[in-house]
Amino acid sequence: MNGADYFWKASVPELKQGYYDDADGGQYTCLVCGKGFEKGVIYPLGEALYSAEKAVALHCRDAHGDMFDFFLAMGKVYTGLTAHQASLLRMFYSGRTDKEIVSMTDATSTSTIRNQRFAFNEKAKQAKIIVALSELLAEKSKRTTVNQPEGLIDIHRTATMIDERYAITYAEKDKILKQYFDADGALLIPRFPAKEKKKIIILQHIAANFEPNKLYAEPEVNTIIANYYQDIPTIRRYLVQYGFLDRQSDGSTYWLKD
Repeated sequence: MNGADYFWKASVPELKQGYYDDADGGQYTCLVCGKGFEKGVIYPLGEALYSAEKAVALHCRDAHGDMFDFFLAMGKVYTGLTAHQASLLRMFYSGRTDKEIVSMTDATSTSTIRNQRFAFNEKAKQAKIIVALSELLAEKSKRTTVNQPEGLIDIHRTATMIDERYAITYAEKDKILKQYFDADGALLIPRFPAKEKKKIIILQHIAANFEPNKLYAEPEVNTIIANYYQDIPTIRRYLVQYGFLDRQSDGSTYWLKD
């Protein structure tokens, strides 16, 4: 799994620190880029040697910066924050006083800024309750079902829009994959489906062929897509449109969005 796979499995403390402790896999994994650090291995960084956990912590800090900025950069789709609210949070985080923020924004008084701080605090309280409810629901589901076929699959973290099209259960996903791919996952799709849920699952399956942190020339992308569907430009466009891939403006280079 890469960083995106671990992202939604991570606890709040792990999200804040930027890496996931994969006890089963025996490694720490960066939640931003997916780089793994094997437990028990000593990593040289500069002139010093570090344990795997210290090495991944330093990697997150040096390679990706503050997770606060990373979360805000995920945008309104995931944070629910407008550009204005995100800007205010950055100023709060930087330690600006209410008076300083008034001078830097269109706010007319410090009471306006205090009201914003209060609103954020209330949202944080609500979010804690929602997280607790979600975890209790997940724990209940584990006790009452084995395979959780009605559980919802995780949405890829780079989705450009989140709506009902992503309300896909594991059972639906399995059915779609069996319908369009053989056991090896290499069956050519005779006709690309119009239904959004099917489209997303198929695109997700194709996107799994791309490696994180690797640049692909357009012919390489075309070769991967050709294993599945004959209309290469359409699938290439969909992969970008749905947030699986990103590309340079001239379309010469593509990469797995993360």
